[in-house]
Amino acid sequence: IAKEVAKLLEMKAQLGDEGKSKFVLKTPKGTRDYSPKQMAIRERVFNAIITCFKRHGAEVIDTPVFELKETLTGKYGEDSKLIYDLKDQGGELLSLRYDLTVPFARYLAMNKITNIKRYHIAKVYRRDNPAMTRGRYREFYQCDFDIAGQFDPMIPDAECLKIVHEILSELQLGDFLIKVNDRRILDGMFAVCGVPDSKFRTICSSVDKLDKMPWEDVRSEMVGEKGLSPEAADRIGEYVRLHGGLDLIEQLLQDPKLSQNKLAKEGLGDMKLLFEYLTLFGITGKICFDLSLARGLDYYTGVIFEAVLVQQENDHVEESVSVGSVAGGGRYDGLVGMFDPKGRKVPCVGVSIGIERIFSIMEQKVEASAEKIRTTETQVLVASAQKKLLEERLKLISELWDAGIKAEMLYKKNPKLLNQLQYCEDTGIPLVAIVGEQELKDGVVKLRVVATREEVDVRRENLVEEIKTRTSRS
Repeated sequence: IAKEVAKLLEMKAQLGDEGKSKFVLKTPKGTRDYSPKQMAIRERVFNAIITCFKRHGAEVIDTPVFELKETLTGKYGEDSKLIYDLKDQGGELLSLRYDLTVPFARYLAMNKITNIKRYHIAKVYRRDNPAMTRGRYREFYQCDFDIAGQFDPMIPDAECLKIVHEILSELQLGDFLIKVNDRRILDGMFAVCGVPDSKFRTICSSVDKLDKMPWEDVRSEMVGEKGLSPEAADRIGEYVRLHGGLDLIEQLLQDPKLSQNKLAKEGLGDMKLLFEYLTLFGITGKICFDLSLARGLDYYTGVIFEAVLVQQENDHVEESVSVGSVAGGGRYDGLVGMFDPKGRKVPCVGVSIGIERIFSIMEQKVEASAEKIRTTETQVLVASAQKKLLEERLKLISELWDAGIKAEMLYKKNPKLLNQLQYCEDTGIPLVAIVGEQELKDGVVKLRVVATREEVDVRRENLVEEIKTRTSRS
């Protein structure tokens, strides 16, 4: 045994030396840590989003971070190559979830749910080439809101767009535009332009790049790489440059080619209805019907939409920060049926808020405005003015905690009063409850307002009420 132990120790020593020299302290590519200050900004964003989802009557669910590999396969089109596969563990081939929509569809089919309005906020994983500065990561949060069930056309779809409008207005990120299109209009347009059926999806993912690439590049990809005839590409070009509102929908309904196509006609009819509802919601000013919007995912079947920020207004930054899309979604009526053994369909429409990109902008805004961000919610610091009062501080802070007050104290037996007050300045704690010998005799606590340095004696039994009153105003 001694011999074996010696051998193992020797191996460990060798490994130890190697390990030390090669070990790099970093987060994995495409991920990041969040400091307390960043988390405080982040929580602000999450709260605004969750409040909105709840205002619209959504329930909340959660699903595992990994799914069976076959659950995710074949649902994302050309993006499938970005799925993270895990090693075989105990006979199951698993992959990290790529979004929250496919797990939601699996959940509905598995539990035979035909009707739910839910939100889900969780991390998803993509083996993408990260662009950290633009808020593109390999691990990131998605905030999804979906309405599943058989309803009259375009009412749930209009609500999803209203939610995007509410959230982006609430977060005050600057000017935004919500582009809307319909998969049926796209497919109809491809058909009348002479795109073969088998090429619909791949041409669709080319059109989807129009927000990042000029038309010439997209055209050469369609013709050169994907084998589309130049004539068909040029016909598509005439359509995908069109954008507008109800007037454009009316114009396309009269279009000699499109109006003959059953799919396009259905899509345009629904689009017209959608715009009528959006007019009633009073939000058409920020909505644009855009024929170039394609959204690359395979599972969309009807209305699709994407919210983009328009030109960052930022005095402190020379060039404008364009972070692109901050929310997207659409209707996917066939996805649940793909999981259901009997192929029963559950129509769904949903929206996903791109929290990381929003967060990048919020962070820049806070940096630029030099706003002081509090990273704790502490209402009061329990302090002492003389020595030998640790027991009294512990008794008082315990009373406050038990009454639901957020309180802190310094972890020293005899801290100097100045240091205690300085701690409040540094962390933004608004109040100090000071215990001293005289106060103890009189049954009071000296309450000091950090900002104004005003001090009042408060009877011990009234302290909780007083702290609550003073901090609810701030």
